[in-house]
Amino acid sequence: ADEVYLCLVLTWLFLCNSFRFIAKPCAINLGIQDSGPHRAQPNAILEKVFTSITKSPDGKRLEGLSKQLDWDVRKIQRWFRHRRNQDKPTTLTKFCESMWRFTFYLSIFFYGIRFLWTAPWFWDTRQCWYNYPFEPLTSRLYYYYILELAFYWSLMFSQFTDIKRKDFLIMFVHHLATIGLITFSYMNNMVRVGTLVLCLHDASDFLLEAAKLANYAKYQRLCDAFFMLFGVVFIVTRLGIYPFWILNTTLFESWELIGPYPSWWLFNGLLVTLQILHIIWSYLIVRTAYKALVRGKV
Repeated sequence: ADEVYLCLVLTWLFLCNSFRFIAKPCAINLGIQDSGPHRAQPNAILEKVFTSITKSPDGKRLEGLSKQLDWDVRKIQRWFRHRRNQDKPTTLTKFCESMWRFTFYLSIFFYGIRFLWTAPWFWDTRQCWYNYPFEPLTSRLYYYYILELAFYWSLMFSQFTDIKRKDFLIMFVHHLATIGLITFSYMNNMVRVGTLVLCLHDASDFLLEAAKLANYAKYQRLCDAFFMLFGVVFIVTRLGIYPFWILNTTLFESWELIGPYPSWWLFNGLLVTLQILHIIWSYLIVRTAYKALVRGKV
């Protein structure tokens, strides 16, 4: 019960975006202004259509609205374009969102590396299964898990309030699988292999957020460099190290050392789900990098 309460408190703190006190001053110093897009002029009829019927009316509806309001069709199209744009977050908002994620990813990655460097299972994955399920849960392991779980819960909730992305569904499935894995491995005391999964996934995420920060600050070359570095680290860790290091120990070494157990299929099913998502994202990253090379920027 204590773990649940602590996780809820930390989730709430993450959702409150405590790093905005750092992010906003940084953004202002970089010349990023809190200026939003051009706002559509107030109009009750068009607003009702926009909120209740459609955000992109077709030609027939535009003609009807033109007669009803005695407005030119192009003026109505312009109104809907402005109205759609005014709901989009400002560059400052996006910068602050990426800043706090960058801070967390970077901090938790180095915490994980420092912790795992002296852990025997970091160098020999078979150690993940020795004495299972009676492995001791140290305080550093405990807080590592609780912090990661709270953060991913905050990402899950913030998906519905933050910037809407094209990969919303993929990210939603990823967060569900990650939360399921963290919770499941904690409850079943599979925390040793769990820490390897967490640290590996944190290795590239802060580089992507760094690329976004550079893009918002209009440092294009720095953005390109960070994105290319992110792509390399992502593919190496998710398509190379993850299947041959993590999946190898969960699928084969665990079976060899402790034999099949009831939750083996669920645990590995979630891990394989992540690998499928890794393949999809790797394709998207390579496609984005190719387009960037063609047009000269990310």
